[in-house]
Amino acid sequence: MFDVITIGSATKDAFIETDGATIVSVAKKESSSAFMAYPYGSKIDINDFNIAIGGGAVNTACNFAGLGMKTATIIKIGDDSTGKDIVKMLEQRGISTDAVITDKDENSGFSVILLSFQGDRTVLAHRGPNATICEDDINFDMIKNSKWLYIAPLNGESTEVLDKIADFAEENDVNMAINVGTSSIKRGEKYLDKILKTAEVVLMNAEEACMLTKIQVRPDTKTEKFSEQKIHPDIKKTLKHLKSTNAKIVVITDGGKGAYAYDGKTFYQCDEFPARVVSTLGAGDAFASTFVSVLHQSNWDIEKSLKYASINAASVVGKFNAQDGQLSMEEIERKANSSPDYKVYTIGENACHA
Repeated sequence: MFDVITIGSATKDAFIETDGATIVSVAKKESSSAFMAYPYGSKIDINDFNIAIGGGAVNTACNFAGLGMKTATIIKIGDDSTGKDIVKMLEQRGISTDAVITDKDENSGFSVILLSFQGDRTVLAHRGPNATICEDDINFDMIKNSKWLYIAPLNGESTEVLDKIADFAEENDVNMAINVGTSSIKRGEKYLDKILKTAEVVLMNAEEACMLTKIQVRPDTKTEKFSEQKIHPDIKKTLKHLKSTNAKIVVITDGGKGAYAYDGKTFYQCDEFPARVVSTLGAGDAFASTFVSVLHQSNWDIEKSLKYASINAASVVGKFNAQDGQLSMEEIERKANSSPDYKVYTIGENACHA
């Protein structure tokens, strides 16, 4: 019996840090975008680089295991040195690789992560077998004998297994959490209908939530100062919309603005935990898997889960590698106890809790 099984991507990541990029912002009437630009045809000096194993299923499996949960992962790799390195690292962390699938015709997933001086990144990704997970690849017997199934963002054809997973988890009373991801969201809310109805926990970032629900977060005006409220009314509207799918808990992360949760009765909000940002890669994985892990180990204490998830994510952004900053439960508890002013606010009850 496993406490949790993760399913999603596995990659080898090359992190490249350089001050040579220019961040270009483009504003439109309804939206704005930022681009990382380099001089065309130039050779760019880099400040530092690092190579590590990553991917959503791997990052979350490592974090779950580090937080004391018996963990397995379902990933698809190539029959190559990268695939062997991924399996070796997982086994060193005490994570079961019995459900790992090897594709002899594809190279394993590989990403080049370009880090800006602001700490944000642009990712060049070769999905490889990560994009071809199919129903026959999945070890459903293993899932049946797990307390939780955590679905990391899926890509390409792999998104087509979501309905089958949702049906199986529901039929076998397996708790399910999903970090929806942009690739699935682009297929539309109707496509995600079954998985959203079945999941105990649905997590996404604010940009993804806006994309899925079509609800725009309005900026401040002369007469309305939305930013002065703990939760923007449009974020509340978005959380309610997502909760209407029947998920037990919906969670939205919002970068420097913090994170929010809603269970149908109470809104929860916590600010970003203070951190020096080196790279944001893996912060969402750390947040989501910490939230689910603490929820599981604390009898569904949403306040504690949100707080601990934010603390662990803040630690991760201080490192290049998505796993190097991951904290143990004891380390998170020490940080929480030494930061008594860091609070989770419950909205609608006029109360706040440490």
